[in-house]
Amino acid sequence: MSPTTPSRYAPALRWLHWTIFAFVLIAYLAINLHEVFPRGSALRSNVLAGHFLAGIAVLLLVLPRLAVRFAHVDPPILPPPDRWTRLLSKVTHLALYLFLIAQPIMGIATLQIGGHPITFFGVTVLPALFGPGNRELAHQWEEIHGTVGTIFYYVIGLHILGALWHHFGRKDNTLRRML
Repeated sequence: MSPTTPSRYAPALRWLHWTIFAFVLIAYLAINLHEVFPRGSALRSNVLAGHFLAGIAVLLLVLPRLAVRFAHVDPPILPPPDRWTRLLSKVTHLALYLFLIAQPIMGIATLQIGGHPITFFGVTVLPALFGPGNRELAHQWEEIHGTVGTIFYYVIGLHILGALWHHFGRKDNTLRRML
C-alpha cells in the first residue's frame, strides 16, 4: 500500500455508514415496539412517527452516501480476498443499497396510497396527495413493505456476518476500514 492509499474509508463515508445503521435500527425497533402500546394512544403514534422519521432519514442520507462512496477510493482489503468473496461482497452491498432506497419509498407510498399524510409528532410534512386513498391497496403495499423489511433483516445479518468473518476468520482489515 502506497503512502497515498487510504487505510480507512473517508470520514464522511464512515459517519454516513454508522448514522444510517443507527436510523435503520431505530426504524426496526419502532415498528416492532409500536404494537406494545394501545391503538389510538399518543405513545403508539409517536413511536410510529419515529419509524417514519428514521425511514426518511435513511432515504435522505443514502444518496449523499452513494455520492461520497463514488468520489473516494476504497481502501484495499489486506490481504486481498479471493474472487468469490469480492463478488459476494458486491452483491450484498448492492442489495443493501437497494433496500435502503426502496424501503423508505415503499413506506411513503403506503401512507400516500392509504390517503394518510406523513406527520412527525403531530406536524404534517407531506399531506395526503391522492385524496382519501385506497385502504385495500394501502394494506397490500404495507404487507409488501413488511415482507421486504423481513428480507432486509437477512441481508443486514449477512453483511454483519461477513464483516465478522473478515475480522475474526480471515483476519483482514475489512472491518477496521469502516471504524
